[in-house]
Amino acid sequence: VSFFTSLWNHPFFTISCITLIGLFFAGIHKRVVAPSIIAARCRTVLAEYNMSCDDTGKLILKPRPHVQ
Repeated sequence: VSFFTSLWNHPFFTISCITLIGLFFAGIHKRVVAPSIIAARCRTVLAEYNMSCDDTGKLILKPRPHVQ
């Protein structure tokens, strides 16, 4: 079976692949990855101040360490 015959026999797969390629060229992969990178960098900076943040950006205050 040739490649084009296989694509013709599986229209849902063909439409899904074309949509995925179109979204990739539109730059959707940058929009998916960017928020996780920003959250990870914020967590790194906030860790110095004994804080963190969740995936939505909400600030999480951690308990202070006890100094003896």
